[in-house]
Amino acid sequence: MTAAPSSTAPKIGETFRDSPLSAKVILLGVTVNRLSGFLQIFIVLFLTAEGYSSEQAVIAVGVYGAGAVAGALGGGTATAWLGPKAATVASMASTAVLTAALLYLPSYALVLVVVAGASACVQLFRPASTMLLSSLTSDERQVMIFAMYRLGLNIGATGAPMVGYGLYHLGGESFVYVFWGEALIAAIYAALAAATLPAKAALPSTPEEQTDQGKQGYLAVLGDRKFVAYLVATLLHSAVFVQYVTTLPLYVEDVGMALLWYTLAVSMNGVIVIAFEMVVTKVTQRQSSRLVLAGGFALVGAGVAAYGLPIGPAALIIGTLIWSLGEIVSGPTFFAHPANAGPQRLKSHYLGSFHFMFSSGIAVGPLVGGWLYLHMGTWAWPVMAAGSLLAAVIVWNCVNPERAIRCDAAVVDFDER
Repeated sequence: MTAAPSSTAPKIGETFRDSPLSAKVILLGVTVNRLSGFLQIFIVLFLTAEGYSSEQAVIAVGVYGAGAVAGALGGGTATAWLGPKAATVASMASTAVLTAALLYLPSYALVLVVVAGASACVQLFRPASTMLLSSLTSDERQVMIFAMYRLGLNIGATGAPMVGYGLYHLGGESFVYVFWGEALIAAIYAALAAATLPAKAALPSTPEEQTDQGKQGYLAVLGDRKFVAYLVATLLHSAVFVQYVTTLPLYVEDVGMALLWYTLAVSMNGVIVIAFEMVVTKVTQRQSSRLVLAGGFALVGAGVAAYGLPIGPAALIIGTLIWSLGEIVSGPTFFAHPANAGPQRLKSHYLGSFHFMFSSGIAVGPLVGGWLYLHMGTWAWPVMAAGSLLAAVIVWNCVNPERAIRCDAAVVDFDER
């Protein structure tokens, strides 16, 4: 397949229509991967229903998070060693086996081992899928294709609780159908990926890259100071971003605000991202990457800071509107940049390090945010917001000021066998 350059900024429909079958399969896989993510949602309820204590359930949640962080980092190496197709198939097939196995384990220790393994295997899919998606897409369509990638993530995340709840009741209020359903979906996608994804992608490289015998793997990534700075910004930004699902509900309860307002705010974010992100991307893909990233991060910080305003429920709505705008402005470029920040031979490691830092921020953010809130109260919101503002300053200085779309993109050939 040959990705031809375009003389104009790509539109949503033509980007999807002109993408190869394997790219469409990846986009489907992203949605399915999140839509069937029942383990993360129901692990606490499952373990307590099995007779484990609340403390044991909480520990399992922590183990799940640790597995996700390790899997994101290992995914870059697995993709480099096995290739994106084999890594994707291995990720989904292993997830299927481990998820179903949770229903039949005789001890808590084995539960923790399998929870960590299942979480890590799910995350192996991320660097492999983003590497392949980027490799199958011409330069001028990178931001738009990652907007589609994020749309799949958000649709899957929105639908997963409802699908899981339906399977729970279909199975007579047990988790048999829930976890077997996730296992079956993962197995089907593994088979689909094996049948349709290209065996390898012929990544373009410069003569300098071809003769470069320098550092390999993550050591080479660490040698890229600008990208290391980008990773720091990723950690800060994701740690602030996650506060709406961790510290915010605690704050709502403490101030005596009706739960309806929190539910409305979270639902509003989902609607805004799903309905408007790709439309906004039609504009932002034409702009400088560092301007889009810095502006979006700053808006996220401003929205989080707004939660501390003494205006009652209006603070929830206004704050969520502001940071939701920041999310749809910066999100696609945020995910697209790591795929193109370094040499092609290191693409999987750049993506693996990005997903590792993003997952780390999601894991660490609740701890830091909760501690700040317990010690600072309402003032914790502007303090946490400073993290995204600092991330905005970092990306402004570490991302090259080129335009996001390069209409003279090189032609790239891919082996679709």
